[in-house]
Amino acid sequence: MAFEVKKIDPLDLQPRKAIGITLPFSGDAVFNSSYQSKEAVKTNLINFFLTSQGERFMNPTFGNSLQTLLFEQLTEDKVAQIDSTVRRDLGVYFPKVVVRQVGIDASPDTNTVTFFLVYTIKDTNIDDEVVINFEQ
Repeated sequence: MAFEVKKIDPLDLQPRKAIGITLPFSGDAVFNSSYQSKEAVKTNLINFFLTSQGERFMNPTFGNSLQTLLFEQLTEDKVAQIDSTVRRDLGVYFPKVVVRQVGIDASPDTNTVTFFLVYTIKDTNIDDEVVINFEQ
């Protein structure tokens, strides 16, 4: 009988050691700590998608062009371009993240776009999604 071996990140084995911070910055001491790698990866992905290329000092290639792409005319070609851009950028900065689905839901009446990403992390049993609402 076959079974799947559950792989646990070594950082998750030390439950009292913080490995990152969470968003938004609204904790009692400004920052809330994250103690699980699943939460840390999700926060890092949100930070990545909210950072434009050239915005980060001393690391101008970090970030993506998602915000500029989302607020152009959304056509099937533009959605395909966003999908390929997200997959390419995540392959560079987050090689352990496997993209399962990239989606966009536009609401032109309220001038908002909802971006969502469903992903898994290689060599673990972590499945999660990121949902970001952009308003302009």
